Amino acid sequence: MSDKRVYSDNPRVLAVQTLAKIKNGAYSNLQLNQVIKQHHLGEADTRLLTTLVYGVIQHRLTFEYWLASFVKGKKIDAWVTELLYTALFQMVYLDKIPQHAIFNESIEVAKVMGHVGTAKFVTAILHNIDRQGLPSTTDISDTVTRLSVEASLPIWLIETLINQNGETKTRQMIATINDAPSQSVRVNTALASDDEVKAALEAENFTTIASKVAAHAFVVNGGHVASSKAYHDGLLTIQDESAMLPVESLQLTENVKNILDAAAAPGGKTTQIAQYIADDAKVLALDIHEHKIKLIQHNAERMHLSDKIKTRVLDARKVPEQIDQQFDRILVDAPCSGFGLLRRKPEIRYDKTLADVESLSHLQLAILNSVSKNLAKDGIMVYSTCTILRQENDDVVTSFLNENPNFELIPTKTSQNLKEDRHEKVLHVYPDDYHTDGFFVAVLRKK
Repeated sequence: MSDKRVYSDNPRVLAVQTLAKIKNGAYSNLQLNQVIKQHHLGEADTRLLTTLVYGVIQHRLTFEYWLASFVKGKKIDAWVTELLYTALFQMVYLDKIPQHAIFNESIEVAKVMGHVGTAKFVTAILHNIDRQGLPSTTDISDTVTRLSVEASLPIWLIETLINQNGETKTRQMIATINDAPSQSVRVNTALASDDEVKAALEAENFTTIASKVAAHAFVVNGGHVASSKAYHDGLLTIQDESAMLPVESLQLTENVKNILDAAAAPGGKTTQIAQYIADDAKVLALDIHEHKIKLIQHNAERMHLSDKIKTRVLDARKVPEQIDQQFDRILVDAPCSGFGLLRRKPEIRYDKTLADVESLSHLQLAILNSVSKNLAKDGIMVYSTCTILRQENDDVVTSFLNENPNFELIPTKTSQNLKEDRHEKVLHVYPDDYHTDGFFVAVLRKK
């Protein structure tokens, strides 16, 4: 059997191939899932493949800087660059893999995917790195450029974060964005108590820690919760702790009967609303895509909350034309750049530009202006995003209030009284604050 055949299911080969496709625009999670299924990989190989792919994506600009002096003036195939990046990642970040194994495997992959000449080139580069060591970022005099290389974030994003938060807070944030995200769950209080869910998970050998960020939530370790019986039975759903805060801020009192979730897919917040409202209350969940509406319906069925949830395919900007109902509460968890999710979706940092952020802020304001017309007097509208950029957060709220003097901003309150000593009414949650996703929550009341 040829080396190429033997190596076709090798996680290092698959990592290089996957990274090359992602660099050309494929989505990392979809590409990885496809490769894992197609090659029937075992648990250890799946773990190594996933670690290599996400590790290289997270540190791409750092590796680019490190490699530059070793490959100066040489024309290299894209996949060879990705191979060298996987070797660098293993050398620097995976201390359990011995260096000789990293060298041997990388050279073998070069031989299998290329030819003997490629293998010699990779061998020479790796040995030069071993002899000379990696260049230090302290040689970069400009602070923004140095932080960009160290955190592997584009210069425009570093500049924006420093302008908005100062250098100290920016350094604290970027120190955590490559940390592994925790797995957190929200208890479906319509079916079970916190204690019952804790017991159910621990019976399946998971460990649970009560959340300090959100109510009825646990941080869970010990495997994939989505494979658990508790998840299958609808006793819980997987949701980041900070993603639970917008619904906590909606003030869902007993007299609240009609709620609109204006951009609802995949339905995490829709089901959260449904489990907290009275039996005779309803939440209408909208999304612009039919297939995403199906996700909401599937989640509602799994959690036995379908009787409180109605769904509809509709662009939230068309709500006043298509819906004549007035709502007691409206949630606008708006489409955004997603920079609060960098730990989960590392490639966002390379895909999104400042122009995208500006464009999204116009869309967000348009949605708010539209759905606000369907909010009843004294009703509450929560605006939230999973980004950390003020253009999509504070600036959108300010623009909305300027255009809608019949609304007022009121303090965002959460179950755990997060940041209760803050001076502003809106709530900013940054990735380094509680080791959660970054989130923004503003609460608006119609006068």
